[in-house]
Amino acid sequence: MAILRARDVPQLSDVELQEQMDKLRMELVQHYGKVSAGGATENPGHIGELRRTIARLITEQNRRRTV
Repeated sequence: MAILRARDVPQLSDVELQEQMDKLRMELVQHYGKVSAGGATENPGHIGELRRTIARLITEQNRRRTV
């Protein structure tokens, strides 16, 4: 899954925002599952990128709610 940059997030519609968040959360759960099972991810930095992207999406959702 491609990581969304901060400049790309405001351009998404509300539905696209939620869909992207669901996909990224599922990918994050898969990575955490692999790590907890004793395996190693191919790119450990990808977990941090996923978490930051999810935070960007949540921030945008909250911003839209208050406006």
